Amino acid sequence: MKKRKIYYIIFNIFLSIILLFAMYSTSFAATPKLITKLNDAFGEIEKWLLNLATPAAAVAVGSGIFMRKFSFGDEEKIKTGKKIIRGSLFSYGFILAIDLILSTIKTLIV
Repeated sequence: MKKRKIYYIIFNIFLSIILLFAMYSTSFAATPKLITKLNDAFGEIEKWLLNLATPAAAVAVGSGIFMRKFSFGDEEKIKTGKKIIRGSLFSYGFILAIDLILSTIKTLIV
């Protein structure tokens, strides 16, 4: 009877070790599909926002420059043009800084 218990314990230990190594990559270190899809979706959204931000900033700076050039001495239009240029450059710089920070965090996490 004792011999049978020892065989049973040894069999269970070997079976546990085999299952542990056979299923290691799929059960312990695998990323769920939902998380992978969300990461890919956020990556695509980030690329679209950066691709959209560059021409938007260029249009805003261009409209501010044209507003200053064609103000014909009106101080209010000159101030508004300067505000548009400054605001668009700061917002574009902010978007680029956020992209830099997020990519740094992403490299530290992975």
